Amino acid sequence: MSVSNEIEIPFFDPKQLDPEQFFSRIGSGALGAKSRGLLLIHDEILSRFDPVEFPGVTVRVPHAVVIATDVFATFMDRNRLWEVALADHPDSHIAQAFQRGELPAEVVDDLRGLISVMRTPLALRPSSLIEETLDRPFPTVYTTKMIPNNEASDEARFRRLVSGLKLVWASTFFANSVISRRAAGLPADTERMAVVVQEIFGERNGERFYPTLSGLARSYNYYPTPGNQPEEGVVSLALGLGKTIIDDGHTWSYCPQRPTAPPPFKSTSDLLKYTQTKFWAVNLGETASPDPLRETECLVRSSLRDAENDGTLKFLASTYDAGSDRLQEGLGGRGPRALTFAPLLGSRVIPFSELVERLVDLSREVLEGDVEIEIAADLDPDGGLPMRVGFLQVRPMMGAGERFPVEESNLEAGDVLVASDDCLGHGARSDLTDVVYLPPQTFDRGQTRIMATELEAVNRGLAEEGRQGIFIGLGRWGTTDDRYGLPVTWGQISAARVIVEAALPEAPGALSQGTHFFHRVLNFHVLYMSVEHDGPYRVDWDWLDSQPAVWEGRYVRHVQLEQPLEVRVDGATRRGIIRRDETS
Repeated sequence: MSVSNEIEIPFFDPKQLDPEQFFSRIGSGALGAKSRGLLLIHDEILSRFDPVEFPGVTVRVPHAVVIATDVFATFMDRNRLWEVALADHPDSHIAQAFQRGELPAEVVDDLRGLISVMRTPLALRPSSLIEETLDRPFPTVYTTKMIPNNEASDEARFRRLVSGLKLVWASTFFANSVISRRAAGLPADTERMAVVVQEIFGERNGERFYPTLSGLARSYNYYPTPGNQPEEGVVSLALGLGKTIIDDGHTWSYCPQRPTAPPPFKSTSDLLKYTQTKFWAVNLGETASPDPLRETECLVRSSLRDAENDGTLKFLASTYDAGSDRLQEGLGGRGPRALTFAPLLGSRVIPFSELVERLVDLSREVLEGDVEIEIAADLDPDGGLPMRVGFLQVRPMMGAGERFPVEESNLEAGDVLVASDDCLGHGARSDLTDVVYLPPQTFDRGQTRIMATELEAVNRGLAEEGRQGIFIGLGRWGTTDDRYGLPVTWGQISAARVIVEAALPEAPGALSQGTHFFHRVLNFHVLYMSVEHDGPYRVDWDWLDSQPAVWEGRYVRHVQLEQPLEVRVDGATRRGIIRRDETS
């Protein structure tokens, strides 16, 4: 993904601010990938969008100012922060050191000017130079800081902006970020960080500020439910800020070709349990516990009842009727609300699904390949229209690629360590000798956070040695619900190039579409295999247990084999195998 270097991006000037100018810069360095994505949307994608096709709908890129990489480098150099940043200190130590640093004097006036003209809540988003240089997505775990920008004085607003900026810069060197770079074969000091200061898209509702909904759409779906094809894509929706999609995973996902198709839940009870029940918003009131080092310091997590009181649920929710054990579209009745987005997706008046499809198609046309886009939307609380849409980001995603056939008969071969007919990704590996796994006999649902800590320790050692491996565990990886798997972040298992999930009984059936955990799995070309509980295929735990461990904790074992394992995943059939060398 690239934007012509000949495009002139104006320098920010609060004295000559043009209301039509959506994007400007502070500093003369690189802008990073996120900035380039915004320019691509504005200059090339939306220039092809015909608003006449969607009456009552407006689409725009929220105003933004990017603080270029040279400002970051100057801040680092003048405050002598490189040694602190690269010395393997705890995240909190690094963050505090950055907070003590002095901003380059030559940008202070510009930042004060920025605060004087941008009066809405702001998001400070990292814009990676690595992604821009590589011209492809690079999975990162950098911090985005959102601030209300509503303090009584410009000075207080300025201090909050500066504090948030320093936190985003500091997150460049937090442990998970450094480990992710090392796992990708990049030096720890490679990154140079630009920061996009952008208006948060949404509306004020009392002391909360948030969009009616946020969405993430992909043109290719690696998790197709029965009846859907990967090429048809997938859209994930959430009430409120997009943080729910990025971090929580409790979203509503649908195929653009069949937006009103029944969801992939076993029962209405499961649907109520595993759909979104909380949403993120910017807190416009008093912060309960101010902490500039905390990403969510200025955010609040609210309930569906709060959203209903705000008037933002009308087109998003269904109501559970206990008598019929069914969901009724809309807010009629007094039963529990479920975020099914049925009134919106089934509407003949609001062209939401058609709009998303159009934006994805235009993005694919411009990027010449499969894409992922992020949007947010505000709906009129009475009729749905007019609808305002913020086009927040576009990036390429991995395509279908070459096929690596796995026949059904291969799944039952005697030399198979793992066999699965429910795989993610496609490809083959024959270079992995490290296996990190959780033996079933010691697995304890009440201790999954300790397991995550042990996995992180092993992962750190592998990353430091430049090694990669196969990670095998019980339950869902990257879950936010401790009862159903491993609450790991990507940074804790970033050395994994194959992940195997041996399902637990009663765990949710659908994978967490749309989360950044799985986005990183895709972008690192990680092969992901799911083995059903009591299903026809297996993990050969006995063979793993028979191998000598190079490290063994309370819940995790790390074995290092003399001969590499053979891994193959067929993305067309979703079948995959891991085969062992029978001489080992």
